[in-house]
Amino acid sequence: MSENPNEDKKVIVFQLKDEEYGVEVEQVRSIERVQHITRVPSTPVFVEGVINLRGVVTPIIDLRQRFSIDKADHTETTRVIIVSVGHMDVGLIVDAANDVIDIPGNSIEPPPEVVGGVEADYIRGVAKLDKRLLILLNLEKVLNPKEIEEVQHMEKQV
Repeated sequence: MSENPNEDKKVIVFQLKDEEYGVEVEQVRSIERVQHITRVPSTPVFVEGVINLRGVVTPIIDLRQRFSIDKADHTETTRVIIVSVGHMDVGLIVDAANDVIDIPGNSIEPPPEVVGGVEADYIRGVAKLDKRLLILLNLEKVLNPKEIEEVQHMEKQV
């Protein structure tokens, strides 16, 4: 996120269990329905596998697993948000992708220690909007450099 605290942010809102999260629109490539995911051996537990998305092998991360939230079956509303992290695209499995909203920069607060079981490292901030509380993710921390390397290595194996 740009560091100007007064700048509005445009974010994609998605859901995991009972919490709403946001990622900046600039980091989102597309939102897809869940398709066949090819499992890849010897990957971290939160790596669901890879998909072939328009000719590009894309690693898929189960955000519920990543954040130690109870696993849930995929439903009609389950989506894969394709995000750009570093120099690669990664798919994030979420329960639902709700909408795109503008968040006033002055409504974003620094992250508390833990929010909804998600470690503060993964959180860029928390936005309070009317009755909604939106957790803004720091995608660079959701996948740390070592894990990005593992995922990139996984792509080459497929």
